[in-house]
Amino acid sequence: MNSNQQYGIVTANYWAYTLTDGALRMLVLLYFYQLGYTPLAIAMLFLFYEFFGIVTNLVGGWLGARLGLNVTMNIGLGLQIIALVMLTVPNEWLSVVYVMFAQALSGIAKDLNKMSAKSSIKSLASDTDGTLYKWVSVLTGSKNALKGVGFFLGAVLLELVGFANAMWVMSAMLMVALTVSLLFLDGSLGKSKNKSKFNEMFSKSPAINWLSAARFFLFGARDIWFVVALPIYLQGVLDWSFHEVGSFMALWIIGYGFIQAATPKILGLSKKQNVYSAESNPTDSNPTVSTAMKLALALAVVPLVMAWQLSNSPQLVIIIGLALFALFFALNSSVHSYLIVSMANEDGASKDVGFYYMANAGGRLMGTVLSGYVYQTLGMEACLLFATAFILMSATLVLRVPNS
Repeated sequence: MNSNQQYGIVTANYWAYTLTDGALRMLVLLYFYQLGYTPLAIAMLFLFYEFFGIVTNLVGGWLGARLGLNVTMNIGLGLQIIALVMLTVPNEWLSVVYVMFAQALSGIAKDLNKMSAKSSIKSLASDTDGTLYKWVSVLTGSKNALKGVGFFLGAVLLELVGFANAMWVMSAMLMVALTVSLLFLDGSLGKSKNKSKFNEMFSKSPAINWLSAARFFLFGARDIWFVVALPIYLQGVLDWSFHEVGSFMALWIIGYGFIQAATPKILGLSKKQNVYSAESNPTDSNPTVSTAMKLALALAVVPLVMAWQLSNSPQLVIIIGLALFALFFALNSSVHSYLIVSMANEDGASKDVGFYYMANAGGRLMGTVLSGYVYQTLGMEACLLFATAFILMSATLVLRVPNS
């Protein structure tokens, strides 16, 4: 099969997993809030999901380079099926510890799948003609659009068929994706020509280390107010229904995904450019670290103004603020995704990409815990101010990426 067909299989796998990932998050969040769990307790349900994402990205990148990305992608799909089936047990079995363990498997599955999909593009697309930038943007954007559909799917399934039956529906869908992947995905995809050593999991590149640190704070900033605080605020303060919360967050993620996919057109960047250069003409070059910094500064203004105005007109501020946050965060995230894939070593790219997404998972972990704790103790305005501080840290760190 040619590169386009392999890219199609990788993307389809990523899409199938992403639908269930988004639906599962919304199902767990809304279902356990309905059972009376506090915001902090709900955040703890996702603790292992994010923690094992850190470990998985670190080890998974090495495994992908050594065994091939088809292996890590298929393991990810299989683990997600197991995690979903685990949650079909009777309600009395669904203790915090049990759900955290199931979420741990889902976190491992998520980051194996994500790392495999992003790394495989390095083997399938050229960076000299803009194809790499376009394919990374499309994969990243479409994934997030479908995660939004997953949010909606989770809320609808919870209302229509209940928590356990929703898990069976999603397990069946993933079995189809896993079968296709086992039959058609190239076994040599992403496999390093030289056998990767275990100690090579950790990046030795200063550029990737600084970019990873910036990613940590960028995604921490989003999750501090979006993951736990926002849906609980919409339901508990603004009195929205499950269906309204799920639909609204789904539309946000879908719009965010479309912006990511369209980033090359929105920013007008197409031709090959040294990604480390801070001096560039944005109309005829690929994005640079300077692009990422400027987008981060624009993004930081949004939660800051939201925190200032939230008490005056909360519903209007949330809706307009989320729209603006989607725009600048999506552009920033897409630029980051391109930069890491472009900087990654051609031979065994998954090691660099895995290390980078380890930092991504670490930021999500920090953001998730803070989202529950800060919201419960200080409120939504404080969550937004924490997000602003994290974004400014990301903007500072990305400029530390050294010249090649």
